Amino acid sequence: MGRSGTRKVPANLSLPSSFLFPPPQNRNVPMTLFRRGGRTRLSSSSGGRIRFPLSPSWETRTSWVPSPRPSPGHAQRLTRDRHFFELRPRSWRASAFRPRRWFQLNGGGGEAMQEYLLPKMGSKDRFSTLEDTVFPYGSDNDSGSVELQLNNLERTKKDPNVPNLIDSDIPDTLETPQQVVTENITRLESEGAPGGIEIKKLIDSIQHYLNGDRKGDLEKLTFLRSLSTLSRTLSYDETTESFIREHISQILDAIAMLMQQEPLHSLFSPVRQEVFIAITDLSYQDVGLLPGPEDRSDLFNILIKSIITLPSMKTLNILQTVMPIGQCNTESLYRQTFQAFCEMLQCLVMRDPHLEIFDQILEHMEPWLQSTKDHERERAIAGVSQMLGSLSRHLNLQPPLHFQKLGNLVALMALLCGDPVEEVAQEAAEGTYYLLHITLRLKCVTNDKRNHQNLKEAMKKCKEFLEICSIKQFYSSPFKIAQIFEVFLNPKELLQFIVTTLDGLKNLKHPCIQQSAGELLVTLVKSAETRFEKVSDIIEAICVRLPVISQPSARQQAMSIVSLFISKPKYTDVVLNYLLLHPIPFDRHLAELWRTLNADLPSTSWILWRLLRRLQKCHIVDQDKMEYIAVAATDALYEVFVGNKLHVAMHRLFPQLLMALLVQVHHSIGLTMSEITIPNGVYTKQEVISTSTPLSFAIQATKTLLLRTFCWYEYDTMEKKKGWNLLEEENFHLEGVSLLANALLEKHDILAHKVLYLLIPLLNRGNEKHRLTSAAFFVELFQSPLAKRLPRRYTITRLEEWLHHENQQFKVLSLKGIESLLCHHQRKEEAIKGMIPVILSSLSETNERIVLLSISILRNLLDTMDFTTLKTTMQTLFSLFSDVRPNIHLLAVNLFGNSIKMVKHKDKKGIEGQILESLIPLLLHLQDEDDAVVKESCKVLTICCQFLKWKLPQEVYSKDPWHCNPSGIGVVCKYFEQKCRGKCNIMMQTMKYTQNHQVHLRRAAVLFTGLLAKYMDHNELRMKGTEWIEEVLRPLLHDSEPSVRIIASQALCRVQKAGVEPEPRPAVCGLRKLFNCIHN
Repeated sequence: MGRSGTRKVPANLSLPSSFLFPPPQNRNVPMTLFRRGGRTRLSSSSGGRIRFPLSPSWETRTSWVPSPRPSPGHAQRLTRDRHFFELRPRSWRASAFRPRRWFQLNGGGGEAMQEYLLPKMGSKDRFSTLEDTVFPYGSDNDSGSVELQLNNLERTKKDPNVPNLIDSDIPDTLETPQQVVTENITRLESEGAPGGIEIKKLIDSIQHYLNGDRKGDLEKLTFLRSLSTLSRTLSYDETTESFIREHISQILDAIAMLMQQEPLHSLFSPVRQEVFIAITDLSYQDVGLLPGPEDRSDLFNILIKSIITLPSMKTLNILQTVMPIGQCNTESLYRQTFQAFCEMLQCLVMRDPHLEIFDQILEHMEPWLQSTKDHERERAIAGVSQMLGSLSRHLNLQPPLHFQKLGNLVALMALLCGDPVEEVAQEAAEGTYYLLHITLRLKCVTNDKRNHQNLKEAMKKCKEFLEICSIKQFYSSPFKIAQIFEVFLNPKELLQFIVTTLDGLKNLKHPCIQQSAGELLVTLVKSAETRFEKVSDIIEAICVRLPVISQPSARQQAMSIVSLFISKPKYTDVVLNYLLLHPIPFDRHLAELWRTLNADLPSTSWILWRLLRRLQKCHIVDQDKMEYIAVAATDALYEVFVGNKLHVAMHRLFPQLLMALLVQVHHSIGLTMSEITIPNGVYTKQEVISTSTPLSFAIQATKTLLLRTFCWYEYDTMEKKKGWNLLEEENFHLEGVSLLANALLEKHDILAHKVLYLLIPLLNRGNEKHRLTSAAFFVELFQSPLAKRLPRRYTITRLEEWLHHENQQFKVLSLKGIESLLCHHQRKEEAIKGMIPVILSSLSETNERIVLLSISILRNLLDTMDFTTLKTTMQTLFSLFSDVRPNIHLLAVNLFGNSIKMVKHKDKKGIEGQILESLIPLLLHLQDEDDAVVKESCKVLTICCQFLKWKLPQEVYSKDPWHCNPSGIGVVCKYFEQKCRGKCNIMMQTMKYTQNHQVHLRRAAVLFTGLLAKYMDHNELRMKGTEWIEEVLRPLLHDSEPSVRIIASQALCRVQKAGVEPEPRPAVCGLRKLFNCIHN
């Protein structure tokens, strides 16, 4: 094909991304071609090859030698329009360049021909000279470009032999780059390019500057111009190449020093411009000065800062008015300098097909794109926009690609599209337009064949969006930008997008940017909700930035992202795991985050359930130390309850929440934060572990749950009856649980029934404390009528198992449950009757609560007992008559009396001996210090005598102490000695009470012993011996109570006297003597 011929594309090849833009429909409208500096010129409609003209500087600087003393005007002439020379010829065709299009962001639309307007700081204002600008026809809808890419993908899918689409697959010009370079070198030499002598002078000039001391503006400009001119000889002169390679470090140091000397608050010198031009010229010759290693990265930062941080154009003009220096036009110099800077950026990115340099440049430019100063943002976005435009027009990607900041860039451009400064928004809109087409091409190049279908679907989605909204609407709505780009961003890039957008929420100067950032976040998360991978990193980014986001609406938008993620079942656990691993109590920012968690109705229960499960899992097995996650989950539940956003789920999960918190209270009793297993990294070295206890977190969460679920009666009951104090004590925790259960059953029986059904499968799960708390609540709910519907295996069988448990608390709960069943449900006696032997054995327990409950249960079962069981019960109860615990003694005596009443007539003989054995203990307890015991003993003693058909003397019922009424007690003693003689050993029964801890009983027993010795048969007493009685009485002579010592002395004398003297013969009356005489 000849040089002047038109280019033809083979039919079997797909068009590269350079041809994504449709050509003008009107052949009479000339195509706009871009030249270096953004200038345009008109091209003919013919398809001939475009030749790039040489830089004008070659015609004027071929024999230029620096003058040692140039005139002041000469220094100014060094900055003439030399920076507008043409780009180095590449393999792309100029006719394929997409012209820059400007449009009104806030204007109307709908016409076929869209009006394109230049921004206020457009190319005409930025550049000192500009050729006529042409506004070509352009479609308002870019869906055709995407459709073409879809066709390419479809063709690739059908034909496996077609390689992946990259720009290098199809040459864009007829001649190779090497041919162009060679042709230009030949032309340069023929037109007077620097020869050997001129090159030697340029090198000497550069060395003179590097080694010299005096370095004014003239020397700096001479050095930079010489370096720029010398760079053009690199392609054909080995001396130049050797010199630059050897002195590259010195050159970089000189440029860095030179830029550091430039003032940041003014612009009166073209030094900056010449630096940018020199770097650009060297980059054309593949001498990569920027960016690079760390030292070059610092230099690049200096270069960017030197131009971006300059005062605004208005300020520069004021400075020129105040301090006029020479004939320099500050506005013109600034525009030329800034355009040279933009050309440098474009040159740097164009020479790297792997986009690594582009990635590095964006890293340096990103802080300035987020600057709070309007003119800094405007300059930064203008540079990036031109850079993106150049890449879009001359895209030549080659794997491997090292562009790692696509997500950051998309977010920044979208935020800047909503910038309040119109010029910034317009530049961002143009850059976003270019970025979309770069992204399309980038994804085609990097597409994995396995993801071919996914990319195809993504492009279809993109096409649908583009068809719905016009370009003007697209770029004026940041959230639509998020919808378009979302389909092309991978998980890593999505993370970048979110993190960068979160930084936009910190912009306090421009609330509109905060609003745009919030819309972008919500839109992206909703659109790509299933494609995020490192969600924990996103949550971390939000939590880190919350302290610096002060505006309430911005904070709410950031926290709403957490709610969106946590409401998705795929990410719920990930979010919870991250949020829970923070110091507790949570700081105010994290606490606010917990309180504002919100979701749609179906998701609220899921969120609360997963958080609840974190707590429940810690109660499954016994552990040496409580897990940190249990305390954190408890505190999180408290914050959620306070926020009350999930109130529907709270009511729905009330039974589970209440029981989990009560179990957590049980586990937390007596613990401090130092006794918790804290994961590494939760607390930093500077942070102090909270002085709050795990118990305080659990109690406050339980209180808040009751209040939020309208259980005000239960809360008041716990407050009035000190229920919270009971819950906090190890020995009374179960009583506190029972108190709460009773209050709940009394006021909210429906909730209580829900808890009842919940507890049935939980009673045998978890560790011991979990089962105990559940059982305590469970047995209290037996009072409900609903309990009688429960199958036997959930009530009687389970209670019987607990009755044999080694833990006495389970025995208490079992007896309590049995008592509740007997009291509130009929026809349960027969089912419980089989447990009487176990209950009787419980009467010997040292736990008072167990004995009392056992006695109470036996009272309810008396009607069902046969004689044998009844007799065994009475024998067991009689053994409790001497129990020192008043409550047990009182109930045992009472039940003993009730048992006597249950004896049938035919069985009286079998029980008579047991009753006789109980008479003296009952008689002695008439002197008990407890009035209730005295009263009950008198009552039962009467029952026993009625059973024996005895009539007690009235002295028995006397309320006077026995030692104050010796004659009355003598009558009582004589009566019982006569009635019991030969039936039971009342002396032995009395002697057992002489060691009683009560003074009243001890004194009564000693007095009764002495009187018995007086009235009983002396012969029998001497036969049995009195030594054992004396041995018991002698220690009482030293009793601490004086009255006991006196009465013991009297009793000892009576016993000794009875053991020595024979029993006095009773006097025989006269009538009896008469009968004897008659008989004889």
